[in-house]
Amino acid sequence: MPGAVDGQTLDRLRRGGAAVEARIDLHGLDQNAAFAALMEFIEKSVRSGRRTVLVITGKGAASRGGGVLRRSVPQWLKASPLAAHILTIVPAHITHGGEGAIYVVLRRRR
Repeated sequence: MPGAVDGQTLDRLRRGGAAVEARIDLHGLDQNAAFAALMEFIEKSVRSGRRTVLVITGKGAASRGGGVLRRSVPQWLKASPLAAHILTIVPAHITHGGEGAIYVVLRRRR
């Protein structure tokens, strides 16, 4: 998915210089609650015309390869009916949560 935005935008995201317009913290929620909250958040963000949002998943237990939400959220976004509104998903910069968060860049509304 990262090929969908220009290099300058991608660099800005990776350096933590992107303006995050909204954020959701799924850390600590079970999968069902996290999925419902994420879908509602993305839908609301699309309706509001937001472009860059931050999804905090938490890192999870390193001994088990990271948390369930950390692994599941990108898959949920790519497979959801809302996928058409998503331009790219990029790991967050350390200032925004690093490995425990992702940026979701939404397409412009037309």
